[in-house]
Amino acid sequence: MPPPTVPFFLTSTTLAAAAAKPQRPGPPSPPAQQQQPREARDGSRDACASYTARMRLNPQLALRLFDHLLRSGADPDHVAYALALGRCARGRDHRAAAQLHSHAAKRGAASHRRVCNGLIHAYAVCGSLLDARKVFDRGHEGDAVAWNSLLRGYAAAGDVNALREFFVGMQARDTVSWNTIIAWCVENGEYEEAIAVFREMLASMECLPDRVTLFPGKGIEVEERLSSALINMYSKCACIEGAVHVFENLGAQMNVDTWNAMLAGFTANGCSEKALELFARMEITGLVPNKITFNTVLNACSHGGFVEEGMGCFERMTKVYGIEPDIAHYGCMVDLFCRAGLFDKAEKMIQMMPMKPDAAVWKALVGACKTHRNFELGRKAGHMLIEAAPNDHAGYVLLSNIYALDGNWTGVHKVRKLMLDRGVQKVPGSSSIEIDGVIHEFISGDKSHSSKEDIYEMLSEMCQQLKVAGYVPDTSHVLLDIDDEDVKESSLALHSEKLAIAFGLISTAPGTPIRIAKNLRVCGDCHNAVKLLSKIYGRCIIVRDANRFHHFREGSCSCGDFW
Repeated sequence: MPPPTVPFFLTSTTLAAAAAKPQRPGPPSPPAQQQQPREARDGSRDACASYTARMRLNPQLALRLFDHLLRSGADPDHVAYALALGRCARGRDHRAAAQLHSHAAKRGAASHRRVCNGLIHAYAVCGSLLDARKVFDRGHEGDAVAWNSLLRGYAAAGDVNALREFFVGMQARDTVSWNTIIAWCVENGEYEEAIAVFREMLASMECLPDRVTLFPGKGIEVEERLSSALINMYSKCACIEGAVHVFENLGAQMNVDTWNAMLAGFTANGCSEKALELFARMEITGLVPNKITFNTVLNACSHGGFVEEGMGCFERMTKVYGIEPDIAHYGCMVDLFCRAGLFDKAEKMIQMMPMKPDAAVWKALVGACKTHRNFELGRKAGHMLIEAAPNDHAGYVLLSNIYALDGNWTGVHKVRKLMLDRGVQKVPGSSSIEIDGVIHEFISGDKSHSSKEDIYEMLSEMCQQLKVAGYVPDTSHVLLDIDDEDVKESSLALHSEKLAIAFGLISTAPGTPIRIAKNLRVCGDCHNAVKLLSKIYGRCIIVRDANRFHHFREGSCSCGDFW
């Protein structure tokens, strides 16, 4: 039987005995034995050194070896405590860390710098930030390791206020400190803030990035994994130029992950043609693409309307590179055919799939049926989608929309009743915009904002300017059982993205970009309206919806109206 991971010293018997050892009174040593304590101390140090060496070689057994060290009668030094605490951190073992803390305190070792750092790190990793802060506040504020351990603890706990306050109050920030903040921003979707922090890091001159920099004239070598993360970060911020800059300056440091990151960046930002050009470059270099590469390229073909190119890539994936398609690749092909209105080919692809279609496949089919008004197939696929994902509101909404477009309001009511009976709730559409570090969220017809009067005044101006530019509201996107066209037009004017854009126009300087995040797919009417608004007001308007980024400039969108 393998040894237990949790050591048996946690029963406290060994710790208690070892902690009490120095306090035991003993008879005075005779003159002949005066040299014995020194020999004992030397033996204890040798035993401790032996155990710490074994703990370094076998870090996963550090706690068990620490227990054996105590049972041998030797005294643990600060290195032994630090190694044992490191094992507590890796195993998220708060109980063992607390017992080691108690034992070290009794032995007078808890004040040693390495022990303190180990305690702060272990407590922080275990989520016990109060305990970590107590150790930190006992006079170890000048230690960079202690600062960074606690900083990462706040980041892991998601305590935004404590994280920012602690970061600002740091006496000296190094690369680890800045990377912790940047990583937290990226992991939590705060991509613009991540870039702002990166720029602040460069401007502060406190330290240089870890072999990663975009600062002009600093030719620092860029590691592949870090460069891929940086490309990904810029792409997710809709700053595709920054991603391209990083990619093109890598030189020989590129690997398949780097190429995949750039391909995904182009695809997510509506640059399907550039993604295909980049894939051709990748093949010329002789680098072998993998499953992720083809998934990204097929996605680019789907969103860009490149049917022939997509079919060619799918064939080359199996015949040239010997890659067996998975459900994601088949899903991309179904989506490719559906978006192009080639429903016969889409159905054939579904039938030839060696696995059962998942919700993503049915969702692509239903969404395309809605766009191309193929109501019969849409109803069939809609029911299959609900069967595949009965708890996802999207299937019910898409099927309801199919019925509504067909004028079948009985079908709409049946779907809505089914949602109600199953306890499935529709997620309301919302759009967000960040102004001066504050996120403002709007829902359709929202009048809760403190600046609502100014927003609706701007909205009225926008509607007037759109009308002058020849815009005609597309009321087919109002899937409500009403006949009054004026009511439908008013409903379209109050969509959340238009309210967010109105707020952006009155809150930012002329000429500056406006960035909007929407939780659902942007509707066709808003897409047409925003194209015109970008030209009317001379703004770059970037909208990130549930599928991709839309870059609106001078009356056109990066997606080429194919999304």
